[in-house]
Amino acid sequence: MPVGGARHDAGVSATTSEYGVLGVRDVDFTLDRHPPAPDLAGLVERHWVVSWELPPGREASVTLLPHPCVNLVLDGGRLAVSGVGEGRFTYVYRGTGRVVGVKFRPGGFLPFLGGPVGELTGRVRPAEQLWGPAATALAERMAAEPAAAGAIRAVEEFLRARWPAPDPQVELVGRIVAALLHDRTIARVDDVTARFGIPPRTLQRLFARYVGVSPKWVLRRYRLHEAAAALAAEQDRPWAEVAAELGYYDQSHFIRDFTAAIGMTPLAYARACRRRLAPVSA
Repeated sequence: MPVGGARHDAGVSATTSEYGVLGVRDVDFTLDRHPPAPDLAGLVERHWVVSWELPPGREASVTLLPHPCVNLVLDGGRLAVSGVGEGRFTYVYRGTGRVVGVKFRPGGFLPFLGGPVGELTGRVRPAEQLWGPAATALAERMAAEPAAAGAIRAVEEFLRARWPAPDPQVELVGRIVAALLHDRTIARVDDVTARFGIPPRTLQRLFARYVGVSPKWVLRRYRLHEAAAALAAEQDRPWAEVAAELGYYDQSHFIRDFTAAIGMTPLAYARACRRRLAPVSA
């Protein structure tokens, strides 16, 4: 299976893939992705909606390995700003429910935040801390919408009314992140500094402020997303072949990175997916 999975919407290069759900996807929930309105696509990667309906007394879960993105999330009637999650996390769901999210592009939330995105890394803040009572009203409106499309329209109107002034650094970060995602010739951070003519310290400061994690973290996370997706889809495929395709020529290095991020070795992960087990949890 060729590794990939990024999409391009509204004429803007994708800066995240569609990978991140670990294991063989649970049939007990539905994940839908929706492109943003064209005028919002410079800062917003996509909208996402998770919905489920389980019988009484039953619960299920899904484990995710996050992207280097800030998300605005409506869950249980509460609206929150979720910073970049550095480790995998497991979401447990029961009964009937729906979660609606806005995935901002890497670097795309800083103009709304007005400060370093690194302050959000690993944290979840109530949206009221940023937008006050208007965020509460938005949460109520989104929750009252019977269809996800209505909730998406509501949040897009909200963002459009608060659209920030252009920031050229956001566009630069987007171009760098797109290269990290799509370009297989970029295997190290030194390749980025050479490609974009940015000194290493400047690049690190740029990512700390706009993305919230380092460029090395972003590069590794995207490659591990693709490795996990390939092994889940083709469980009999040699993991060393997947590693080499993704630029890992040191197999022990790949095993260490994969195990640290996913929670099990590549071989154990592929076997768990073959048996359709929930292979990992946070």
